[in-house]
Amino acid sequence: MLKTVREQATGLTKDQRNAFFAAYLGWAMDAFDYFLVVLVYSEIADDFDVSLTDMAFLTTATLVMRPVGALLFGMWADRKGRRVPLMVDVIFYSIVGFACAFAPNYTVLLVLRLLYGIGMGGEWGLGAALAMEKIPAERRGFWSGLLQSGYSLGYLLAAVAFFGIEPAFGWRGLFAFSLIPALVALWVRTRVEESEVWEKTVKANRTPAYQVFKNPAVLKRFVYLVALMTAFNWMSHGTQDVYPTFVKKGLGLSPDTSIAIAVVYNIGAIIGGALLGALSEQLGRRRTIMIAAVGGLVIVPFFTLSSMVGWLMLSSFLMQVCVQGAWGVIPAPLTEMSPDAIRGFYPGVTYQLGNLIAALNLPIQEAIADHHGYPAAMTWTVVPAFALVIVLSAVGKEAKGIRFGSTGTQAPSTAKADTA
Repeated sequence: MLKTVREQATGLTKDQRNAFFAAYLGWAMDAFDYFLVVLVYSEIADDFDVSLTDMAFLTTATLVMRPVGALLFGMWADRKGRRVPLMVDVIFYSIVGFACAFAPNYTVLLVLRLLYGIGMGGEWGLGAALAMEKIPAERRGFWSGLLQSGYSLGYLLAAVAFFGIEPAFGWRGLFAFSLIPALVALWVRTRVEESEVWEKTVKANRTPAYQVFKNPAVLKRFVYLVALMTAFNWMSHGTQDVYPTFVKKGLGLSPDTSIAIAVVYNIGAIIGGALLGALSEQLGRRRTIMIAAVGGLVIVPFFTLSSMVGWLMLSSFLMQVCVQGAWGVIPAPLTEMSPDAIRGFYPGVTYQLGNLIAALNLPIQEAIADHHGYPAAMTWTVVPAFALVIVLSAVGKEAKGIRFGSTGTQAPSTAKADTA
């Protein structure tokens, strides 16, 4: 297995490496800013004198606006290329994230998080499309897992920043600091060349998105992927967003202990994404996802009922190996199952519409926790999500290894899916 990972990680050109690193860093910085709210929303609630349920709506607001960003930036990218929209996007969310440091009240912060959601929604779909279009088809699994693990790296960096910045500068200092790594992501992005697959597709046809969706197979797959991404987002946000509050408020442990646990489980997430992404080249996308989700189900009782720090670290580490291991597969199949003509639009919008539906997760968990406690809140929301991921993956299809630039406006062939 380790030999396979080493083989997958070598042999890219300079432009392929730059494209991947730009997408990885952009996604990491998106997650960094998003999880700043998750880590400090109890502190912000105290400052603005609002309830935790109201604060939980900040994350919901961000998730609600992500489909808007995916739609706007995705349609722009399909018409004008990936490079410029991605640079505009990182500038936009950098400014909005920085402005959060100066929000005078809850209402202004809510508006800024709504705007941030637009920028965050534009990032993943375009970054994944550009990176996967440049990565060789036979290596997409490994690089898909590594790309998605950027989300966990962003969470990990947010946790580390909390240790170093929050004690001295408070939650506002964390948002102000977020401008620096975002600008680094912008600098890397300026060094990336345009997608050759997009240039080839544009020369072949300029079919608008609404025309592409007249193909029943494209529309049917779109609906299926939205359902799958809903289950995936409910699974990941259900195991991540309320967890720091569970440790602090539910178990009465210190904020530093909560962040230390977050560091541990995000290391597990990074490991899981890379390993299972690479494994999906051998086992297929769907089968790898189902293995990871079954593993997550087994860990749920330890994850939700542990109260000792050692067990919390171990169970959350293993949980995120499974959750982000399943997620590590996703950038590859979403781009592989997208028609060439709308690859900037299709993966990001399906992903973010799933996020939109799953945006109710944190308020629901907080509401359940108020009446039944945090273990019940996580168990009652996470178990159905894992089960749905397994079922939807089992009945779905995939297009592993498809050569981009050959499908035009049609849905990619699924011949390989039936044997995956």
